[in-house]
Amino acid sequence: MASHLTDIPDHLLAEIFLRLPDPTDLARASAACVTFRQLATDGSFLRRFRRLHAPPILGFLRAGGMFRPTMPPHPSAPAAHALALAADFSFSFIPSHCHWTVQDIRDGRVLLDRDLRRGKPSPVFKDLVVCDPLHRRYVLLPPVPHDIGASLEHPFPMVRKVECKPFLVPLGEEEQRLERQHRVIVMAHCKTSLAAFVFSSSTGQWQAVASKGWSDLALSECDMAQMSWVHPFILRRHYAYGCFYWDWVEFGSDKLLLLDTKNMEFSIADLPPGEWNKRGLAIVEAGESRLGMFGFRGETASDLSYTVAWNKGKSPRQWQVEKTISLDSGYRYYITDATQRYLFLTKTSASSLENPLDNELVGYFSIDVKTLKLQRVYHKQHYFMNEAYSYINFPPSLLSSRRI
Repeated sequence: MASHLTDIPDHLLAEIFLRLPDPTDLARASAACVTFRQLATDGSFLRRFRRLHAPPILGFLRAGGMFRPTMPPHPSAPAAHALALAADFSFSFIPSHCHWTVQDIRDGRVLLDRDLRRGKPSPVFKDLVVCDPLHRRYVLLPPVPHDIGASLEHPFPMVRKVECKPFLVPLGEEEQRLERQHRVIVMAHCKTSLAAFVFSSSTGQWQAVASKGWSDLALSECDMAQMSWVHPFILRRHYAYGCFYWDWVEFGSDKLLLLDTKNMEFSIADLPPGEWNKRGLAIVEAGESRLGMFGFRGETASDLSYTVAWNKGKSPRQWQVEKTISLDSGYRYYITDATQRYLFLTKTSASSLENPLDNELVGYFSIDVKTLKLQRVYHKQHYFMNEAYSYINFPPSLLSSRRI
């Protein structure tokens, strides 16, 4: 006699559901019955599912809150359209929402800051909030204590002031299990030094965790002068294997700044040998403890180079070219963003190669770091997406909690 699917043991159902090709298929299965829903929404199952399946690319969010969903024929387009209809990207559920500005996005959660002192000098540390625009929940972070920030050099008149940049820290395995956990780092960039402050929702407190003088980073005088005067607002930030990276390729430097989140230390590493184009690079996790880097070699090269290095120590070592990805000839590509799983490119028309003023946008594309598959994600004439944050994955399930 035929048996009901609900008679199948839970561990076998889990193995079946893990093999569903797309998260939307899992959502449909969870709607079939109570048993399926309980399994599909279980935290440990969802963590396994997310490890096996690439997160959906849902769109791009600008600092002011304008959201552009991924467009067809990309497979994430239906989910992206549904998110655009369901989520509140005006952040109207947060008090004084019109003053908040997007600073970072990670796994569907958005980090915002605000400055209510219009027309006056901005404070070194602004108000911060972590929010979930889909479920309209938020947590206002406590201010950075004055005694923690007292070590920062005081900005003198006519001298470059302290610049701060907040960003979210990817959650570890244990933090993902607790789902409501989040960590925020504020990086303070001064003329003579760097400092990092971290907030953890598990303690509800800020800590000063890292500090380093530019003169202590084993830099040449030229590199030190160049790097210390470029604040973190205009540097591309990368994350891989517990480390944040900042690169100065756009400014002609072959150095990387590292912040190891395990021991909270700053250090400097070298880029792979060779001439790297100013059209951007991206650092990603290549698997097997290897660090991957995408970039364009030389001034006119159109092919994308993928270089890997072992990363078991503090700095990458033994760089070697893994693959060269041939892109359409006659077009110019720019690396605009990268996540732990995806690289994002803009593509401009062939005419822009001869006349930079005729820079017609062809589209926005993603490359899956594991499969190296190139897909179009957006194709309308919206250049602002060069300044937008990629929105990847839905936030962790928060339906059973009142706040993040």
